[in-house]
Amino acid sequence: MKQSLTIFTLFLFLLPGCYREEGGTSTTSSGTSTPAETTETPAKIETSKQPAVKPIRVDEPETVPDLLPAEEYTAGWVRLFDGYSLFGWEQQHAAKWNVSADGVLTSPEDADPSILMTTVPWTDYELQLDYKLADGGNSGIFLRTSPSPSNPAVDCYELNLCDTHEKFKTGSLVRRAQPIAEVAGDGEWHTLRVICDGNWIQAWLDDVHMTDFHDESESPLLSGRIGLQQNGGTVEFKNVKLKPLSTNALFAGESLDQWNVVPGSKSTFEIEEETIHVADGPGFLETKETFADFVLQADYNINGDGLNSGIFFRAVKGTEDAPSHGYECQVHNAYDNGDPRQPTDHGSGAIFRRVKARRVVSQDREWNTITLNASGNHFATWVNGYQTADWVDTRDNHENPRKGRRDKAGHISLQGHDPTTDLNYREIKIAPHAE
Repeated sequence: MKQSLTIFTLFLFLLPGCYREEGGTSTTSSGTSTPAETTETPAKIETSKQPAVKPIRVDEPETVPDLLPAEEYTAGWVRLFDGYSLFGWEQQHAAKWNVSADGVLTSPEDADPSILMTTVPWTDYELQLDYKLADGGNSGIFLRTSPSPSNPAVDCYELNLCDTHEKFKTGSLVRRAQPIAEVAGDGEWHTLRVICDGNWIQAWLDDVHMTDFHDESESPLLSGRIGLQQNGGTVEFKNVKLKPLSTNALFAGESLDQWNVVPGSKSTFEIEEETIHVADGPGFLETKETFADFVLQADYNINGDGLNSGIFFRAVKGTEDAPSHGYECQVHNAYDNGDPRQPTDHGSGAIFRRVKARRVVSQDREWNTITLNASGNHFATWVNGYQTADWVDTRDNHENPRKGRRDKAGHISLQGHDPTTDLNYREIKIAPHAE
């Protein structure tokens, strides 16, 4: 408790310099406590050393808001805000962030200044959201931010939303760049679009290109979390979604040259109509390359009722005796008692044996898209654009992720679970987090 109070005091001490003047112990769903955050050196953010955060637990309602359209989630989009909870976000101490009945994320006028943070970092991406800021209000979007930003000129890109600010009006990057177009955003709903691509930051308010900045400094920020700021006046957000960029194809429909079949596998892995068809089992198809921190996306289609597969990651190189020593992102669409909140065998999007999926949103005999963000000991997953898990591995370090926490790189492998396995994978792509 003393440590939490110390962090809160430090946060309040730093707040006026960054937010006012310039505009700017919970548990996982598995019940595992997570340690408090530590201060991190600003400038380049090393995702493998991100401090553990505290995902917000949510009791799932019977029904869930509409998922993203298929054409969006198959293109790689995910919802950062699910429309009814703060799952997947870290709320600053004493902050007042709530969700209205009509699915709007709000911080009211009487709230203390604060930032609502994603629990995992992102590297290159397109971000879209709708926002409404009270007349004369002050808000902002923190891009590639450290968990505890104190200087927007060093440890984040703060995209200011404040028409009345003396130095950095809407569309500016605080202490970094002025907008390239004059815009006004107070008082009405607007759509904000942001692209972070390498050292290039761009933003549009509705259809107006207002921000265009290349960070030519010696230490551009290449990865970090996303934050929504309340700094004066009521601010509202909705339709917050993100699409990873700069992805590399692990499978693009033509070749398995980047993969090996693990010795002793009984499964078959064959290219059929630009997909990998996985049948029979058990067995594993493993990448030749290894990966540590990354965002992975893959489409899958299970050709039967309740069949089982998985995507293993940070795995020890498979052998006939030990084919699958890795973390497993579960691929299994079944659920019990007619209730998608009761996944069978953890459910698609779960980290198998570690945390169950919040609910099953995918269907057999249909194409579904799974997204996995792995950063240090923190793992977040989405299925069809809906966040299904947010888990921190607090175990002691171990070479084998079945026995403990593994941060270092490992192989990715596709599982043939048993003789009934019958599914297809397509468009498997990966975007490593910047170091």
